[in-house]
Amino acid sequence: FSVERGTCSPLTLTSLTGVRHKSQGPSVEKCGQMRFLTAEAKAAAGRLEGKLREKTLTLDTLNPQVKAVEYAVRGPIVIKAGEIERYLEEGGTKPFSEVIKANIGDAHAMGQKPITFLRQVVALCTFPELMDSPSFPEDAKRRARRILQGCGGHSLGSYSASPGVECIRKDIAAYIEQRDEGVPSDWENIYLTTGASDGIMTILRLLVSGKDSSRTGVMIPIPQYPLYSAAISEMDAVQVNYYLDEDNCWALDINELHRSYQAAKQHCQPRVICIINPGNPTGQVQSKKCIEEVLHFAYEENLFVMSDECFSDNIYVLATECGNLVQLDMSMSFHRCGFRGGYMEVINMDPEVKAQLVKLLSVRLCPPLAGQAAMDVIVNPPQPEEHTFKQFHQEKSSVLGALAEKAKLTEKILNAVPGIKCNPVQGAMYAFPRIFIPPKAVEEAKALGMQPDMLYCLRLLEETGICVVPGSGFGQKDGTYHFRMTILPSIEKLKVLLGKVRDFHIGFLKEYSGLE
Repeated sequence: FSVERGTCSPLTLTSLTGVRHKSQGPSVEKCGQMRFLTAEAKAAAGRLEGKLREKTLTLDTLNPQVKAVEYAVRGPIVIKAGEIERYLEEGGTKPFSEVIKANIGDAHAMGQKPITFLRQVVALCTFPELMDSPSFPEDAKRRARRILQGCGGHSLGSYSASPGVECIRKDIAAYIEQRDEGVPSDWENIYLTTGASDGIMTILRLLVSGKDSSRTGVMIPIPQYPLYSAAISEMDAVQVNYYLDEDNCWALDINELHRSYQAAKQHCQPRVICIINPGNPTGQVQSKKCIEEVLHFAYEENLFVMSDECFSDNIYVLATECGNLVQLDMSMSFHRCGFRGGYMEVINMDPEVKAQLVKLLSVRLCPPLAGQAAMDVIVNPPQPEEHTFKQFHQEKSSVLGALAEKAKLTEKILNAVPGIKCNPVQGAMYAFPRIFIPPKAVEEAKALGMQPDMLYCLRLLEETGICVVPGSGFGQKDGTYHFRMTILPSIEKLKVLLGKVRDFHIGFLKEYSGLE
C-alpha cells in the first residue's frame, strides 16, 4: 500500500501472522478517497488503463542466487509423487495402490515407533500440569523439571538465550566428553540449532567472503547431501568437489583431496572442508585412518573443518580400526526429524570470531525450545539405575536392530539384480546403489532434456509407485548413475519395495537393451 506521509496515517493493517489490526482514525476507504481522488491520480489511472501493472518481484528481479538453489530430496520427483497420491485418493487407478516415499529419511512417517521416554519428557515440558499424573515416570518428571527451571517463566513457550538453554548445553558437553572417552568438552562451545541444517548454514555464513578468484571455496564430498550445494549456491560461494571412492565403500581418498584442492586454487580460495560421517547419501562409515588423514590435510592447508555427524548413532557395520567418531571443528546431531533439534560444537575458533557467531545467532533469537528439550533427552537418556532404562534400551535397540537388518537386506537383494551394485550400508539410513542405464535410455533422456537417472526414477515412480531420488541430485562421477533410497520402511514393505525395483530394473534393461 502507499499513503502520503502525514495524510491519513492510521490504516487497517494485516500482520505477517494474518491477524488484522485496526488502529484508530479514518477508514481505509476515506483515506483512499483523500489520497487518490486528485487530478494527478486520475491522469495516472488513465495512462494505466488497459495495462497490467508489473509485479515488483518476478523471476527477472528475483535474487539470482535463489534461482541457482536446487534441492533434489524434495524436487520434481517428489512433486510428481504428490500428484499421483492425490490422483489415487480421488479414485484414479494405477498399476499400484499406494506411493511408497523412499526419498527422504522421515522415520516416523515410515512407521518407526517413537521412543516413549522422549515423548514423555517433551509432553511434561509442554504441559507441566501432567507432573501430577501417575501415568508419567518420576525419571521423566525429574528431567522435565530441570529443563523448565532453565526456561524463562519455567515455560517452554519462552525464549531461551540465543545459544540455547544453559543446562541443555551442559548436558550435551557431558555427552560428548563421555562419547570421546574423556576428551574435555566446554559447554560454552555448544550451540543449539534448529536441526543440523541451521548449524551448517550459520557456520558457512561466517566463512563465505571475497570476490572472483578470492571467493571462498567449500570442499564437499561427492556424492553429497544437497543442503551443502544449495547453501553454497545461495551464498554465492564456490563448490569444490572431492569424489569419494565408490570401489572402496565410498572411502575418503587423500590423493583426491589434494587434487581437488590444487585445482580449486586456480579460481577460488578454498577455506573449508566438509565431511559427512556416516555418509548421506552413501551410508558409509569412514575409518580412523581416513579421518586422521583428513585432519592432517586440513592442518597443512589451513582449512576449517565441518564434521556432519547427524547419524552417529546409526552405525551397523564398523571396522575395528574405526573406534569412536572423531570430534572435529563442528559437530552436529539431530533426532526425531520434526522436532528440529540439533547442536554444534565449535572448537578452536578465534574469540573475536566467536563473538560474531553469537551476534549472528542472536538475530534468529533462539531455536525452538521443544526441539532443545528433545535434544536434551537424546544426550541424557535414562541410566541403568533408573526405572525407565529397561524400556528405553529395549525401544532404542529394537529400532537400531531393525535398521541393521534392513541395511543387510537392501544390500543383498539389490546386489542380486543384474545391472545394480550396492555397497554395504554401514551407517545412516540410506542406500545409494549404482545402476546401469543402457545407451539407448541415455540418449532418450538427453532428448527430453533430463539426466538419465531422472528418467529412470520417473519411470520407476510412474510404473511402481516407488519414489526415490536420482543420484544426479547428489552429484556423481560422469558416466555413472545412482539413486538414493531410505531403508526406513518396515521389513515387509521394504521387501515389496525392493522386489518392485528388481522387476522394474530388469524390465527397463529389456526395453532399452533388447536383453532377455
